[in-house]
Amino acid sequence: MNHEFIEALDELEKDRGIDKDVLIDTIEQALLTAYKKNFGSAQNVRIDFNRERGDVKVYSQRRVVDESDLYDNFLEIELDEARQINPKYELGDIIENEVTPKDFGRIAAQTAKQVVVQRIREAERNIVYSEYKELEYDIITGTVLRKDKGNVFVNLGRIETSIGPNEQIPREEYKFNEKVKLYVVEVKNGSKGAQILVSRTHPGLVKRLFELEVPEIYEGVVEIKSISREAGSRSKIAVYSNDENVDPMGACVGPKGTRVQNIVNELKGEKIDIIKWSKNPEEFIAASLSPAKVLEVVACEETKSAKVVVDDNQLSLAIGKEGQNVRLAAKLTNWKIDIKSKSQADALKEETVEETIE
Repeated sequence: MNHEFIEALDELEKDRGIDKDVLIDTIEQALLTAYKKNFGSAQNVRIDFNRERGDVKVYSQRRVVDESDLYDNFLEIELDEARQINPKYELGDIIENEVTPKDFGRIAAQTAKQVVVQRIREAERNIVYSEYKELEYDIITGTVLRKDKGNVFVNLGRIETSIGPNEQIPREEYKFNEKVKLYVVEVKNGSKGAQILVSRTHPGLVKRLFELEVPEIYEGVVEIKSISREAGSRSKIAVYSNDENVDPMGACVGPKGTRVQNIVNELKGEKIDIIKWSKNPEEFIAASLSPAKVLEVVACEETKSAKVVVDDNQLSLAIGKEGQNVRLAAKLTNWKIDIKSKSQADALKEETVEETIE
């Protein structure tokens, strides 16, 4: 090894972010192992790697001990003998002698190369992992590469991942080389490097899109309290304003509806209901059933269940196609919701009255 090798390590540090000192420390450890393996030394040895010239030398180490404590001549040296080398030596000092084998340079070069290659791989994996770990629970843009067995493979820049079948928006088409926004659900550091789980269906995608699109949310003036989503079809988002002068729903909709429309476009036409959050359960539940208009809500805190009454002509709207509207409202509020039309509710009241009279 020589000065050119040191320059190569400098380039690695600059180009790939691999710490030169850490790399040299690792090389020294590997060289120590290689020395003991090839020369079977029972001595304590130290590898000295010159960080400017790239020279490698091996030094044996012996501790200075009292004559009565001498146990192993390979590891220890008597004080009197040590002072013949240098009168300044004291008990406990370490004496070093160079013992570099003639052909150790060849072994050192091979070992260093192996270490550097391994560390480059490890460092790159760690760098990639750290880079993407910071993006966990955030949005990342990927480029569609191919489809295989229901999975959509995307290039995220420094790594490739796949969108699993359950993480794809139903009926959404993924075209080659198309840019697609993805929600980073989780980043793991596996044996083969970073493993990134991404999704197009996660409610977090809607949340982050609103945070990026609506300045009031990003600044903390407007809060997203909860989200329920059936990807590709409909989402409901409950928002609250910490400033009475700021309308949370208006902020999310934006001028002429531009903000929410941008999000709808990104989600390929998915409908979004923006609901005003309220700490009053009855108000929140009534609002969550939008676009249906609610006549009455009776909430039971103990069972977290609510009975809702709507006009007869609002019943199908409140329930939604295949029960979607009430299902999303229940997820949004975290309440069980039982909806009845006004005529159904009146009929039940009459039955209750008749039973009471009987």
